[in-house]
Amino acid sequence: MQPKNVLGIYLARNHATVVCLAIDGGDRNLLGCFSVSLDRAEQSAPQLLAQRIAAECAERNISFAETAVALDCEMFMQHSVRSEFSEVRKITQTIRFDTEEVLGADATDVAIAFRTDSTDESGSNLSVFTAQKHLLGELLSALAAGNLDPVSVEPDVNCLERFIVTGVCLPAEARPLFAVLSRRNGYFLAPLSLPWQGVLPMAPAAMRTFLLSAQNRSEQLVKQLSMTIAFLQTAGAVNRIEVFDATDSVNCDYIAKNLSVQTEQIDIIQSVQVSPEQLTDCHDPVELAIAYGAAIAVVDPPGNANWRSDFMPYQGRKMRLQKALKLFAVAAVIFMFAVGLYGLMQALQFNKYRAGLRKKFAKDYSAVMLGEKMPDKSKEATRKLDSTLRRIKEAQKGYSLTGEDAVAGKVTLVLQAFNKCAAATGLNIGEIRITDKAITISGDTSARGNANTLKVFDAMKQAGLNILQQSFSSEGGRDSFTVTVEAQKGTVGE
Repeated sequence: MQPKNVLGIYLARNHATVVCLAIDGGDRNLLGCFSVSLDRAEQSAPQLLAQRIAAECAERNISFAETAVALDCEMFMQHSVRSEFSEVRKITQTIRFDTEEVLGADATDVAIAFRTDSTDESGSNLSVFTAQKHLLGELLSALAAGNLDPVSVEPDVNCLERFIVTGVCLPAEARPLFAVLSRRNGYFLAPLSLPWQGVLPMAPAAMRTFLLSAQNRSEQLVKQLSMTIAFLQTAGAVNRIEVFDATDSVNCDYIAKNLSVQTEQIDIIQSVQVSPEQLTDCHDPVELAIAYGAAIAVVDPPGNANWRSDFMPYQGRKMRLQKALKLFAVAAVIFMFAVGLYGLMQALQFNKYRAGLRKKFAKDYSAVMLGEKMPDKSKEATRKLDSTLRRIKEAQKGYSLTGEDAVAGKVTLVLQAFNKCAAATGLNIGEIRITDKAITISGDTSARGNANTLKVFDAMKQAGLNILQQSFSSEGGRDSFTVTVEAQKGTVGE
């Protein structure tokens, strides 16, 4: 099975982090990663950012089959929504109405993605993510123009959770709350179950995002953690806090002292096996992890936490297939037209040659057949020529032009000979056998010492017959004879 290259993009308003993964089943190989950004003097423009991503990929010779995007939390809002249903199909049909109740406004202009946090007999608790349609439309159009049309567009926190759950391993008894801080955003993730705990299916994580200011990051984290633990209602469940800070400026002892929860630092990107040289090309390791999590969505689909399920559904595969079929159909039509044109030219050339040959043949036919017009069908003309040729060959052998005329001529010569000598010789004919080449006659004459028989033979010679074989004898007062004769050349049919 050939590995598939997938481009994962963490996309903010003025910058982006990109990773390219070669995914082959469960194997993932990081082929490259980099960050691009717009200058302060440049206006925030999705088209310009997409152009720079495409240009950087081309410069680094990065090729890919699919693209997935993680959207920065600044460009969407997260809501807790209660649904009366537990089936995904029914939730999807009613999510917009439930979201409007939470927003207190019309949800026509927003794209909705959601994930189910928990279900019970009365319904489901959902995390709903809303983004402005006009913003998504601009982003998707810009990416598509740069040949980066994404299969999925997810919240950044959803991609970060996918990365952590598939790449981080902790002791089986751990019930962690992950606090992941990029240079400008904070992410809290509290998975209800994790792969190393042997619980299947794995329960989704409760999640929260927030923006960081330039204040002391440790103090901000303590304040946000207190609110988050209360909000998630997992104070009794969490037994450790795992912290990753892109600036490495958080004091874990300070957090543990203030929250009375074991707090440790964790390196979430150690599973990526990224080289220091590659890491220097990225703006932020957390953004790298988010882009990585977006890329592996091809093997762990985001489900309904994908804005493209609600807005501008992905048409890439369909469009490529339609384009390929269109090109194939055009090529097939051109090929069939070329074959038909070639066949037509061959047919026209053959018909031209046949017409010329028939004209020449008709002239020769008329000359041979003494002015007779050639028949419309060539087979009929050929049959008549064969018949005429056969008659000519027979005439060249000394026979009449037809077999019937040859027989009649020979019989006439024999009768002429008999008439001359029959009365004088007492001729009595017993049998005459006639073939195309000769006549055999058996008979007898009156007895005169075979003299009468010899007179019969002389009469045959005088009539134009050559004696090929003869025999005679005397018996009972009569002379019996048998003679084989043929017509002399030139005496029959001329």
